[in-house]
Amino acid sequence: MTTRIVIADDQDDIRGGYRIILDAQPDMQVLGEAADGVTAVELARRLRPDVVLVDIRMPRMNGLEVTRLLAGPDVPDPLRVIVVTTFDLDEYVHTALHNGACGFLLKRAGPALLVEGVRAAAAGDALISPSITTRLLRHFAAPRPRADDGRLTGREAEVATLVARGRTNAEIAAELSITPGTAKTHVASIQHKLGVRNRVEIAAWAWQSGQARP
Repeated sequence: MTTRIVIADDQDDIRGGYRIILDAQPDMQVLGEAADGVTAVELARRLRPDVVLVDIRMPRMNGLEVTRLLAGPDVPDPLRVIVVTTFDLDEYVHTALHNGACGFLLKRAGPALLVEGVRAAAAGDALISPSITTRLLRHFAAPRPRADDGRLTGREAEVATLVARGRTNAEIAAELSITPGTAKTHVASIQHKLGVRNRVEIAAWAWQSGQARP
C-alpha cells in the first residue's frame, strides 16, 4: 500500500527536500504541499492523506493549531499528523501531543528518521525524535504516586511498559512471543481502558503511573 502524504512548511526548499526524500520511497507518494497553516488544513481535509507533515511556525495559522484542527480530540475523523520543526521547546512538544500529533521530529534529525516517522504514523504507531524522548521520559519518570492500574490485565500492563520504551507492535510481539495482530489488539484495548488516544499517551501514563521505570 502507498502512504499518501501532504507537506506543510513555509519554506519552499524544505518542502522540496521532503518531497524528494518521500517520493523516492517505493511505498510513499506526496499528494500536495502547503506554505501556510490555513491552506494546510484545507488541503488535508480535501485530499484526506494518510499522513500530514506540519511545521510549527507558519503564516496565517501555526502548526500546533493545524494539528488540533486535523487530529485533535474533538475531530470526528482525525488525520495522522507529524510535527516536523526546528524548535524542540517542551511547550511545543506537549501542546503538539495534546493536540493529537502522532509524531514530533526535529528537522536536523535527517531523512532516515523522517521516513521512519511517516511509516510509523501510517502503521498507527508514534515516533518522537530521540533527544526529545529522553527529555520526556526523564520528566515522566519523576517519582509520583503509583496510579491504580487494576483495570489492565497483566499482559496489557506488559504491553503498556513496552510501548513506553518505544517498542513497535512487531517488537512487542517478538518480545512477548505473540503475533503482531495480538499486540495491536492489546494496544487498542489499553487505549480504550485508559481513555487515551494514541501510543504516546499510553507511554505517558506508563511513566507517570510508575508502570514503566528507567
